[in-house]
Amino acid sequence: MTGLYWIDASDEDSPFPPVESAMTDPDGLLAAGGTLQPRRLMLAYRKGIFPWYSAGQPILWWSPDPRCVLYPENLRVSRSLHKTMRKGYYHVTVDTAFRRVMEECAAPRTGAEGTWITPSMLAAYTALHRMGVAHSVEVWAGGALVGGLYGVSFGRVFCGESMFSRRSDASKVAFVCLVRQLQRWGFAVVDCQIQTSHLQSFGAENIPRREFVNALDSYADRPGPPTPWRFDADLVTSSAARP
Repeated sequence: MTGLYWIDASDEDSPFPPVESAMTDPDGLLAAGGTLQPRRLMLAYRKGIFPWYSAGQPILWWSPDPRCVLYPENLRVSRSLHKTMRKGYYHVTVDTAFRRVMEECAAPRTGAEGTWITPSMLAAYTALHRMGVAHSVEVWAGGALVGGLYGVSFGRVFCGESMFSRRSDASKVAFVCLVRQLQRWGFAVVDCQIQTSHLQSFGAENIPRREFVNALDSYADRPGPPTPWRFDADLVTSSAARP
């Protein structure tokens, strides 16, 4: 990491470097150091930057180019997922079990080594949740938490962080319900960070980083929905879940 920009951990107001200065290899690595205090995290997300690092590493800050986003109006739902949602296997809620969702996202996964959701990350995002900045979607079956996701929201922009699934399609149901609700609330964009085939199947696409930062400038400071979030009852009962 020779030559990487280091952030002063003693100064929560110390600026990030311009996102245009991020590395191309690895793509988007911008800076290291600093803390995960709410002020630092909120400054990062507002500028199109997010933390991602493994245990034992310093905090690493990223802003990849291109950026993977989903415009809510472009959401695609497969026929098989529509079928699952119509059957009403799952009950979907929002902002009722944030810490549990993060803990499930951090749990070991088949074929993966370790997790980037460290205890420090868990504490930091739980603090953001208490402030009404971070949100979770929970999917339940028979009273058990079987899927969900969490992320950070500013104004009319939602930045997704991680999701998990313990039953077939559970995380997909969480994502679809969230995006549909965000569209009703007038959200402009869902930040997916880095494109995967899974996200692409929902309609996510890569856009230039500058275009994403422009969207943040346009929509992140607008009034958002009241917290804690609640889904419209007709949305989850008619299209996703049975109470």
